[in-house]
Amino acid sequence: MSPSTPFFEQLVKAYASDLFRYAFWLSKDRDIAEDLVQETFSRAWKSIDKLKDEKAAKAWLITILRRENARRFEKYQPDLVEIEAELMADDVRYEPDEKLEKQLLYQAILSLDPQFKEPLMLQVQWGFSGEEIAEQLGLKLATVNTRLFRARQQLKKILTQAKSAKSLTG
Repeated sequence: MSPSTPFFEQLVKAYASDLFRYAFWLSKDRDIAEDLVQETFSRAWKSIDKLKDEKAAKAWLITILRRENARRFEKYQPDLVEIEAELMADDVRYEPDEKLEKQLLYQAILSLDPQFKEPLMLQVQWGFSGEEIAEQLGLKLATVNTRLFRARQQLKKILTQAKSAKSLTG
């Protein structure tokens, strides 16, 4: 497949916002996330002929983005900031209670250990299967399944404790 402008434009339109959200989740910084996405698409353009199956474009772009993110740690250690729950809301209007619950869920996800958080985000945000997550992270499927199970168990515990605390105070 040679570099095809219409095909590449379709990739950008289809995945730019999702890649930005994932990059922001990885970096916790809007400017770094924008740079990661830009560099991801730059590298994708240069090697578009290596994409043999258009159906694999999403996984291919995520792999490029993850590698770009890893490269920035070779140079320096960035300052991390807390992610704002509103940025994760996809501009959807929620009633106050639903919005609060969604914020609580995102805070709970962000509090997970990275080994549990990343597979869960790949599954929930990107819709990857266990096999695809295993391939992306270089892990065995059993390890991914265990981490997903533990992530859900930890989320359940965190959310149950938060709801108990809320019922005591409110």
